Amino acid sequence: MDTKEIVTLIFAFIIAFIFTFASTPLVRRLAFKIKAVDVPRDGRRMHKKPIPRLGGLAIIFGFMVSVLCFGEPSRRTLAMLGGALIIAAMGVVDDIKTLNAKPKFLIQIVAALVVVWFGDLRIDVLTNPNFFSDNPFWVLPDWLSIILTIVWIVFITNAVNFIDGLDGLAAGVSAIMSVSLVFIAVRVGEYSVAVIGLSLMGACFGFLPYNFNPAKIFMGDTGSTFLGFILATLSIQGVFKSYAIISFAVPLLILGLPLFDASFAMIRRIAHGKSPMSADRGHLHHRLIDMGFSQKQTVFILYAISGVLGITAVVLAESGALRAILLLICVLIFILIQGMMGKTPNNDENKTEENHEED
Repeated sequence: MDTKEIVTLIFAFIIAFIFTFASTPLVRRLAFKIKAVDVPRDGRRMHKKPIPRLGGLAIIFGFMVSVLCFGEPSRRTLAMLGGALIIAAMGVVDDIKTLNAKPKFLIQIVAALVVVWFGDLRIDVLTNPNFFSDNPFWVLPDWLSIILTIVWIVFITNAVNFIDGLDGLAAGVSAIMSVSLVFIAVRVGEYSVAVIGLSLMGACFGFLPYNFNPAKIFMGDTGSTFLGFILATLSIQGVFKSYAIISFAVPLLILGLPLFDASFAMIRRIAHGKSPMSADRGHLHHRLIDMGFSQKQTVFILYAISGVLGITAVVLAESGALRAILLLICVLIFILIQGMMGKTPNNDENKTEENHEED
């Protein structure tokens, strides 16, 4: 990567940061004006006063300006931005009027289809779990590749939305995940992926000063679903799509925190006879709060977990000899953490929370 590309990457981060940071107060005033406000009418919210929840618009604005200025106008990038705008429009409506889960789910599928069909972005291969096989990868048929890609994008989109339960959590974790994606992309010369990743990172950092506890504004579904959608599509672009360089285990690890948390949440809800999209207090951040940690302590703990997973992903990309073993260890650690947290008390639903999932 030459000097010009390095300078461009730096400016991609700076521009996204500046535009997001500068536009957030304007978005905050707009949210109050159009009544996109989270009012704690019941005992389920952690905040005690009305807080605007349209902050994702500032993240989207800073990100878009940076990508349009410094990104490559490829078919894949334009398809990703088109799908992201669909997600953003859905999020704005949801933050103002609150949509039901089903129409949101359908809109997310449409946005994913835009990326798959117009961007020709698919998960073509998977790592073979059979360690003794001579073929380390499975090449997927087109129909299965399309389905798996849509499922991946929609799942990660909602997974990031699920972790948006504490001040600064979703923005900070998304920034950390972006760091890992950018680092690997830079190492293998994937310039276009690095520009998008740094733009996303800059937008998250630009929003955090207003969103960290005590938050002045929430990103809402506008921000959390947008971040999830971009991270999902970015994780299977370029180097992350090429099985000849690294396996699919790397993006799994980079997005490990929201991915495993959402997986456990859905399994838990189904086991209790509830809808997998229903809200509860079983997420990892809720369990840490219930153990006595403060909001800030919980957020920093989850930052650390996300950082460790990102570092592990980078190690896998650099040296693949032990990747399967390391991946298994990471999965077991997450299972152990969930087990050690124990069962949430039955009266947890009466405690306060700030959760953006659908009831």
